[in-house]
Amino acid sequence: MKYSLCIAGTGSGTGKTTITLGILRALKKRGYNLQPFKCGPDYIDPEFHKEASSVISKNLDSWMMGEEGISNSYLNSFKDKNFAVVEGVMGLFDGASSSSLIGSTAHIAKLLSLPVFLVVNARGIARTIAPLVKGFIDFADGVKIAGIIANNVGSETHIEILKESLEFSNLPPLVGALPRNKEFVLPERHLGLIPESENKKTNQWYDNLAQNIEKYFDLDLIISLSTVQKKVAICAEKKVAICAEKKVAICAEKKVRVAIAIDKAFHFYYEDNLQLLREKGCELIPFSPLSDTSLPPEIDAIYIGGGYPEVFANELSNNHKIRKEIADYANNNLPIYAECGGLMYLSQGIILDENNLNICEMCSVLPFKVKMNQKLHRLGYIEGEIAKESILGPVGTKFKGHEFRWSSIEDNVNDLSFTMTKKLRGDTKQFKNGIQVNRTFASYTHIHFYSNLDLVDNFIKYSNKKLL
Repeated sequence: MKYSLCIAGTGSGTGKTTITLGILRALKKRGYNLQPFKCGPDYIDPEFHKEASSVISKNLDSWMMGEEGISNSYLNSFKDKNFAVVEGVMGLFDGASSSSLIGSTAHIAKLLSLPVFLVVNARGIARTIAPLVKGFIDFADGVKIAGIIANNVGSETHIEILKESLEFSNLPPLVGALPRNKEFVLPERHLGLIPESENKKTNQWYDNLAQNIEKYFDLDLIISLSTVQKKVAICAEKKVAICAEKKVAICAEKKVRVAIAIDKAFHFYYEDNLQLLREKGCELIPFSPLSDTSLPPEIDAIYIGGGYPEVFANELSNNHKIRKEIADYANNNLPIYAECGGLMYLSQGIILDENNLNICEMCSVLPFKVKMNQKLHRLGYIEGEIAKESILGPVGTKFKGHEFRWSSIEDNVNDLSFTMTKKLRGDTKQFKNGIQVNRTFASYTHIHFYSNLDLVDNFIKYSNKKLL
């Protein structure tokens, strides 16, 4: 028997991540073989999923990945497991468009036939839960809300009022109600939750959370409502064989060794991107710009993802040896791919204060500094097209991605050749972003390789000296 469910919220901040973690740990303790997923472009929640379930979580984003990419990622990851737990993003219907489901949790649930358990912040509401839930149920066809979860309830009486209100209005049942408890609140900062690597929770914390789920939730009812009734039929013919006709001979002679930056400063990667690289024959070798004094030996490329280089700017700056090695690697015309935090690390320096007094020197591969702003600089989905041949492909190569950043390029770089033009969703105004210096490609955009599978082949080609 297989089971699948989606934990969605009426909006951000309802506590759906905490509840998802508790359900994951409770199901794990019951012996289920789990596969967690996270809707949208979030990197931090999946790290907590992994700690709760001991399984790497995958992102599902229908705007970036498309319906075929969603079904392939979901089916491939779930095929050897028996319980898929999908955490939503923002509110149930929030996504890439104000006029369609695309990119929303609702879109994923509809595509994959997932029963939705809607998390409501019950602080300060009683009977009002009924019209609130009714609105969500009536809003879009094909999205099945199977049960309601109340968070931040104040008492047993409060729980009974919420339960009776839903029953009286013939709405889905209250399947769980989590009392207010500061112990289970996950702290946030400028890019969302403080990452698991900096906000370590003990096994006992997850176990305590699971005990509360078992105590205050009807977990047996949730499981029974999550039984998979039918197979996901999207792209059923293609299933595991993504691009089977291309099935790479690119790396047949020699594996491409890619040094990948992974530590507290750099850990924002889409797991599917890494998996696609591995499937195409890449060997991913982790290194830490924070603590390692040299790059891994005999590498063919470097991949530096996003993260929090601004939080660890002093430590990164003080590691002179690896900064010099990376600069020498770039100056020797060897390939580097960097996203967002990676771009910041490859810059001349990160300006941490408004008065330009606190500047931490970085790798100086790119001819500009970046500055931390006092507010969010850019957030949203991006459509891009390569404007100058790069490690990701020739001119005209298209892709989709996402930006979420508080920093910006400080220096005037209008005289430089940017590598892509990008168009924000719903806005016909194009703007430039991304830069190619020698064979270093850096951009603020986190690109999802499922948006164009040629990106993987192009990366490998540019990283394999025998093919150049």
